[in-house]
Amino acid sequence: MANQISPRKVGHHSGPQFGMLYINYRSSARFVTVQGFDRLPMSEKNDSGYSDADGERRRRLFIWMFGCFLSLVVLVFFVVLVVWLVLRPIRPLFYLQDNSVGQLNLTAGNGLLTSVLQVTLSSRNPNDRIGIYYHDLVAYTRYRGQQTTAAAALPAGYQGHNDVTVWSPYLFGGGVPLATDLSAALSQDQQACRILLSVHIDGRLRWKVGAWTSGYFHLHVNCPGFLVLDFSRPSDAGSYYYRFQNTRCKVDV
Repeated sequence: MANQISPRKVGHHSGPQFGMLYINYRSSARFVTVQGFDRLPMSEKNDSGYSDADGERRRRLFIWMFGCFLSLVVLVFFVVLVVWLVLRPIRPLFYLQDNSVGQLNLTAGNGLLTSVLQVTLSSRNPNDRIGIYYHDLVAYTRYRGQQTTAAAALPAGYQGHNDVTVWSPYLFGGGVPLATDLSAALSQDQQACRILLSVHIDGRLRWKVGAWTSGYFHLHVNCPGFLVLDFSRPSDAGSYYYRFQNTRCKVDV
């Protein structure tokens, strides 16, 4: 043919022979032919052996997978937020219903307090769709920040929707040394016939919604117990009888 060009020798390098380099002008996709090596299309593959089209497909696949993962995370967060806003667990309600003082004696001179009390505590779950598990509950009394009785364990258990649980533990404190200022303050309160002796509960709880149960949350309950000296009842030497009124407790979760 008139326009057919035969292969031409392009160059020759003196020294070690690496083969002859030819250019074939008859091929539309130009190939470089080196004697002793396979022919590779230089415009389609890079040094790593992958074409530019393969790299672009991998980048698009990675972007698509990342977008799906991010959408899933946002969806899960949105569902949890909606469930939390709809249910909104309310802290349980605690009441100090009774505080029977068997003994509350302060030894003059050394400031030792001996006390025996039986308290009645109640708890109500105000949630309509959420149950409560109670764990590691203990009750004790405090006078102006100082613990005056040993901690008494309360039974653990499950509290259903709008259920009420009642505990009636005995609280004992034998010869508890009070600080000098607290001993003087208690003597003044006894002379005034009014004593604020708070009952505390410490423990943990978990929320239950359907088959799902939350992790543990710390529970602290503070029930102020106002005791008023009852002169209508006879008393032994060194003993006092007190009246008590039902009071609502402060609950922290």
